[in-house]
Amino acid sequence: MTQAPTPTADTVRRLVRSLLKESANETPGPDVRPVAEGGEHSTWWVGTRHVLRLAPDREAALRQRCELRLRDLVRPHLPVAVPTSVAHGEWAPGLTYTLDIAIPGGTAEEHDVSAVGEADLAGLLTGLREVPVRQAETLGVPRTPPRSLEALRRMAVAAAERLAAADEFDPARLHQLTPPGAAQLAAQPGAAVLAHHDLKGEHLVVSADGRVRGVLDWTGTAVGGPPPANPRGAPPVGARRGHPAEDIAGLALAVGSGAAVRAATLAGYGARPCLRGLWLARCDTVIRLTDRLEGRDDSPLQLLRTRLGRAWETILLERVTELREDPEDPEDDEEF
Repeated sequence: MTQAPTPTADTVRRLVRSLLKESANETPGPDVRPVAEGGEHSTWWVGTRHVLRLAPDREAALRQRCELRLRDLVRPHLPVAVPTSVAHGEWAPGLTYTLDIAIPGGTAEEHDVSAVGEADLAGLLTGLREVPVRQAETLGVPRTPPRSLEALRRMAVAAAERLAAADEFDPARLHQLTPPGAAQLAAQPGAAVLAHHDLKGEHLVVSADGRVRGVLDWTGTAVGGPPPANPRGAPPVGARRGHPAEDIAGLALAVGSGAAVRAATLAGYGARPCLRGLWLARCDTVIRLTDRLEGRDDSPLQLLRTRLGRAWETILLERVTELREDPEDPEDDEEF
């Protein structure tokens, strides 16, 4: 297999000069800088008005091609902005790029989301539910079964013991989620829903006043399907999966469990998907922090600790112990 080239500032500058007329005659070229510090970069700021995203491999290129079409499909249904591409193509053989107009604002890691911003998030979750699933699948969005919360719980329990040895976490906190509780929070059969699946803080554009102005990076989007008949056929814990609870979990990591549940409640989701999202986030953060401390993850350590704190915020919803069933809409029927 041919080794993919590593994009450099010169690579980006040459590409941008060929795309933007106002940059064609600039010497030494437009100001470009990586969006994140350290490591290899696939996302670059281009001046103050554009963002260039380079697919690092062919799988990412396939997702990016799908994303370009998907953004046009979801845009009319959402109250927040979705990036618009001003140019796209290949930056290397088989490897795609998209040059997008930057959405003004910071990230959820830089600005706190206000109460009005929580309403923006509710509108986002509501809008995702309204996107035509069949059209999304026609564009190449995969349909994936939900994760096993019980399998994730077992992994988190083992990881929590190792975190306790490092004085990072009290493993007794995971005792709140029992095997029967995880079974009760298993994803219920229902209508398929589009899930962004990566609502991390860096993918939420937040203004200084706490409003959510946009959502970035739609390459991980998936359609939630029914649970598999054979549990052994479930995807690995880290696999892509589409389910509204996954977006609630993402919001718990980005803005905290309280804000995530309030936004989901405003969007019409009840106790079951909210609690499922809460525990997905909690288990994920314990596992990810353990992986980082043991050298299997290179994410910023402080970011993982911050996400752990957000996911483990105590909220009143945790006191809900009985979940009613509604045959017409079992995912959304709970009130609390």
